[in-house]
Amino acid sequence: MTSTHTPADGVVASGVSIFADALDAQAVPVSRVDWRPPMEGTADDLATVATDPLRVDANRRAAEAMMAVQAMIVDVAPASEVLGLEKGQFLHAGPPLAWENASGPMRGALMGAAALEALVDDPEDAEALFASGQSVSLEPCHHRSAVGPMAGVVSPSMWMWVLEDPTDGRRTYCSLNEGLGKVLRYGAYGPEVLERLRWMSDVLGPLLSKAVRGSEPVNATSILGQMLQMGDEAHNRNRAGTLMLMRDLAPAMVNSGADAADIAKVFEFMGGNDHFFLNVAMPACKLALDAARGIEGSTMVVAMARNGTEFGIQTAGTGDEWFTGPAQIADGLYLGGYGPDDANPDIGDSAITETAGIGGFAMATAPAIVRFVGGSVPDALATTRRMREITLAENDRWPIPVLDFMGTPTGIDVTKVCRTGVLPQINTGMAGRVAGTGQVGAGLVTPPAEIFPKALAALAARTRARQS
Repeated sequence: MTSTHTPADGVVASGVSIFADALDAQAVPVSRVDWRPPMEGTADDLATVATDPLRVDANRRAAEAMMAVQAMIVDVAPASEVLGLEKGQFLHAGPPLAWENASGPMRGALMGAAALEALVDDPEDAEALFASGQSVSLEPCHHRSAVGPMAGVVSPSMWMWVLEDPTDGRRTYCSLNEGLGKVLRYGAYGPEVLERLRWMSDVLGPLLSKAVRGSEPVNATSILGQMLQMGDEAHNRNRAGTLMLMRDLAPAMVNSGADAADIAKVFEFMGGNDHFFLNVAMPACKLALDAARGIEGSTMVVAMARNGTEFGIQTAGTGDEWFTGPAQIADGLYLGGYGPDDANPDIGDSAITETAGIGGFAMATAPAIVRFVGGSVPDALATTRRMREITLAENDRWPIPVLDFMGTPTGIDVTKVCRTGVLPQINTGMAGRVAGTGQVGAGLVTPPAEIFPKALAALAARTRARQS
C-alpha cells in the first residue's frame, strides 16, 4: 500500500518505494516517509490501549521516575549477606528457567558454581545434582533485584556490587566481572575458571569492599554520562568507565592496609579487563528502571533479559509478569575458528542497558564498537536515530556529542514497537552452545518480535478491565 501527497514543492510518498523511484526518475522532488504497518494481529489491542486515559500520564511518570534516579555504589559484599542466598540456591539471567530447558552455557555456569560452592568435587558431577532437583533451586536474578551478565549465575559465596538510590533507599546488585574468554558467565568451568573465582572471593571482593566503605559513595549514573562522551556505550565497550571507577577507588584501596601485592594484583586485574565496569552499569540501569515498576497504564518496558533459551520482557504496567519467546542467535564477529554453528542463542541480563537507553541504543557514542560487534560507523549512527521511533523520551543525562548532544533514546514503548515493527537493537557477547566452551564472539541481536504483541495484549486486557 502506498500513499502520495503533492505539496507545492513536490511529492510526499510513503509505502512501497517503486512509486517514489518512478517519480525520482522523472526529476519530481520526492520526500520519502518510512511507513510500516503495525505488527500482525495488534490493531485491536493498539486501539484499546490508545483509548486508555491513564496511558499518557503513566508513561510520562515512568520515564521521569527512571531518569531521576541516581545510582550510588555503596557496598561490595557476598551474595549470602546481601541477597540472602543459602547453600544450594542459585540465581541466573533471564526469565524463569528449569534445568531441563537450560542451554549449554547456562548448564556450564551452574555446574561451575556448584563446584565453587563445594556441592560437588567435579563440575561434571553437578549435572546429576541439578537434574534431580534435590537440595538445589534456580531463580532469576531479577526476582532478587539483581542482574547478571551472560549466564548470570550467582551463588552464595560470590561477591556483589551494591547500588542504592539515596532518595528512597532501593538497592540493586550484580556480581563482579571476570573478564572475557573462558569465564563462568560464558559457560566455562575448567580449573582456571574456578581458581579465578576463588581469588575474586578471597582477595578482589574484600579489597573492593574496603575501598567502597572507605570512601564517599561512587556515583555510577554520573560515570555513565561521562563515559558515553568518551567512546563507550556501556554494554560491550566500558573502557573509559572502568578507568574512571579505578580512579575513584584507587586511593581507598592503597590506604586500606591490605597487602601491597594484593593491591597490585587487583589493579592489574581491573586494568586488564575493559568490561569490569559493565557489572556496575547493569545494576545502575536496573535501579533506574525499577523506579518505574508498578505504574498502572504505562506501556514502558522495564526489563529485557535472556536465559539462553528464552528472551523475556516486563513492562511498568503489568507487574512481574514475563512475556517470552525463543532467544535469537546474534549476527556478528567470531573469535578464532568459531562460527555461527558454535554460538548459543542470546543470553544474559545485560540487555538492561539497552532497556535504559544505552548499549545498542547509544551506538552513536561509540562508533569503534562496530569493530567488536560488526556493522559500520554509519550503521551505528543510524541505529541510535532509529531507536527514537520506539522510545518515550531522550535522557539529557546521557547526551550524544556526534548527534548534537541529543539525549539517548530512553523508555521503550510496547505500543510504538507494535505500531512500527522496529525492534530494540542489542549489542551482545556470544557464548558457545556447548557447556565449557566460553566466549565465541560478539554481535548484534534483536528480541523475538512476538513478545511485544504478547505484552500489548496483557496491557489491553488490563485497560478493558478498568473500563468495564
